Amino acid sequence: MTDQASTVDMENADIPGKPTAASRTTLSHIMTHSDTNLLGTVHGGVIMKLVDDAAGAVAGRHSGGPAVTASMDEMAFLEPVRVGDLVHVKAQVNWTGRTSMEVGVRVLAERWNESAPATQVGSAYLVFAAVDADGKPRRVPPVVPETDRDRRRYQEAQIRRTHRLARRRAIMELREKRAAEGYED
Repeated sequence: MTDQASTVDMENADIPGKPTAASRTTLSHIMTHSDTNLLGTVHGGVIMKLVDDAAGAVAGRHSGGPAVTASMDEMAFLEPVRVGDLVHVKAQVNWTGRTSMEVGVRVLAERWNESAPATQVGSAYLVFAAVDADGKPRRVPPVVPETDRDRRRYQEAQIRRTHRLARRRAIMELREKRAAEGYED
């Protein structure tokens, strides 16, 4: 682990870690005509809601209470989803910070009436913040990667976090610079 990950682990040292499998979940839903867009395929927003629902369940399970969507780093649509597809949304916590968690999501689809294997049709990375009853951030247990795949996902999540923070910092610096130059945004 990196020094940053070790620091985060030390901050949450008094909270027992949870293995990745403890909160992993799959949400399945059959797509109907009410889920379609003007092109006759399933609307991306329907898939995004399923992704957010599954990721929220995982974040709540891992953190032991309410968690809210803080951001969606990426949502990739790889293949169209059709009416009659049985969609499986698989989610797990990839990484944890002090009060936040990255949840990775894979979206698979298979025909409801065929025995062919499911095909990956999408993927997403979301960040959730654990909150208390007043909506204030609360600490989360560290995630304990169990497999080589889980460890790879943990490391990749740290890279995404580094990029997310750098992007936010660069945008704030640009806004401050423009404000100092008299530009109104």
